[in-house]
Amino acid sequence: MKLTFLGATGTVTGSKYLLEDDNRKILIDCGLFQGLKELRLRNWEKLPFNPASIDAVLLTHAHIDHSGYLPLLVKNGFDGPIYCSSATADLCDILLPDSAHIHEEDALRANRYGYSKHKPALPLYTQNDAYNALEKFKPISFAQEYPLGDILSFSLSRAGHIPGAACIRVSDGQTDIVFSGDLGRPHDPLMKEPAQIQSADYLVLESTYGDRLHATEDPLEQLEAIITRTAARGGTVVIPAFAVGRAQSLMYYIHRLKTENRIPDLPVYLDSPMAISATKLLEEHNEEHRLSKQECAAICGSVIYTPTVEQSKSIYTRNNGLPSIIISASGMATGGRVLHHLKHFIGDPRNTILLAGFQAAGTRGARLEHGETEIKIHGDLFEVRAEIDMLSNMSAHADYREILNWLGHFREAPRRTFLTHGEPEAASSMKFKIEKHLGWAVEIPEYKQTVEF
Repeated sequence: MKLTFLGATGTVTGSKYLLEDDNRKILIDCGLFQGLKELRLRNWEKLPFNPASIDAVLLTHAHIDHSGYLPLLVKNGFDGPIYCSSATADLCDILLPDSAHIHEEDALRANRYGYSKHKPALPLYTQNDAYNALEKFKPISFAQEYPLGDILSFSLSRAGHIPGAACIRVSDGQTDIVFSGDLGRPHDPLMKEPAQIQSADYLVLESTYGDRLHATEDPLEQLEAIITRTAARGGTVVIPAFAVGRAQSLMYYIHRLKTENRIPDLPVYLDSPMAISATKLLEEHNEEHRLSKQECAAICGSVIYTPTVEQSKSIYTRNNGLPSIIISASGMATGGRVLHHLKHFIGDPRNTILLAGFQAAGTRGARLEHGETEIKIHGDLFEVRAEIDMLSNMSAHADYREILNWLGHFREAPRRTFLTHGEPEAASSMKFKIEKHLGWAVEIPEYKQTVEF
């Protein structure tokens, strides 16, 4: 077998790995690049293989940086099955058409206001492309072996990152390769912890937080302080949040603060059709999280859903300017409805823009985190006068200590461990820590690098 790294090298986005043996070509993950322009441009480049030659895609989870290229893959000729967990398939039903809609809207807006160099600006793919891709999905169960032709087989184990997230093991009967996907945290209040994996000949491991430990601050206490002081000055808290995972965690924490009378009883808006649909899926996939059915129903019923554009716009007048909390996608402020809320609220010092997780280099969220005083949105510059805050312990990714603890369950070292899905500093730091603490052979692959097993 040989493996080619076609994404998530030197960056946390664009996860895409091509695994080949003499007879089959398998793609593990098929995500979009996000963040820096030089990375986003890779989404438009021709792939170094013919999509029609791929026999199957194995998907670790539904986040767009792992699944978002699938509509383009199908559009360009892929006609095989896309295997993933049931919850991942349900989430992709939501995320992929939404991603396509954003691409279409961005192209329309660029053409309307003339801020694109391309005449006309075109979407990367359309909603029809997304629906065509969804027809290829084949949901499967965790902890069962499935064939990939005569020789290869694969299985999924729970990764704990978001509903449906999986680690993938591919085997040819002699050699096993494990792809961690994105690993969740062992003590997340919502998600179940990652399954313990005890062996692999080769391991492809994420390193998003390879150079950091999550803060010890209690998110409840941080949210309590931020919401209370913002409300006291008559402001609104705008939270850019990943529609799947982060939005639901925020709802959980805010619901707890309200039921414990620790914050004012402000209206909470969930303003993302995708996040609304993903939230409802929590009740359909109780096996994926720690909440009881009663807790899940209470949390899902504690917010105001604004699925339509008209309802989203009405947020500004609905409360007559009184304080509120708005949770809206996207988590790094790269697109979606949250951009309209930023335009509306970012110039008023009474308000707070609350970043709730890792902000990749080149994103608006990263620029806000680093203190930029002007932010470009839809071609216009907006002065940053609102308070900018960061929740330091909301990540759904394991930090380096939690990753090391997860690796500690392996009975023996893999022959080689490949670190992906991390910025260069994070991957280098994770490499050093694994070598020092475990004595494993670790490699940081480069973009389009091929290794043979």
